[in-house]
Amino acid sequence: MHEFTREELVRFNGKDGAPAYFAYEGKVYDASRSFLWRRGRHQIQHSAGMDYTGKLETAPHGEDLLGRVPVVGIVVDSR
Repeated sequence: MHEFTREELVRFNGKDGAPAYFAYEGKVYDASRSFLWRRGRHQIQHSAGMDYTGKLETAPHGEDLLGRVPVVGIVVDSR
């Protein structure tokens, strides 16, 4: 598994050909192929490249939907 710092994660924002990654509870997910994350945006208000730990409670869905996108790495503290 690749290790990402939060500073590195922001580069994976789904723009200009970059993959659309986001983090949740220490795991990094690749949402690049999800139509729900087109151009690095989800439901207009969420951007790829961010850590959404602690924010899922306000979503209209639960963690179970995270199983639909592959895990590509983990979040680590800055190097």
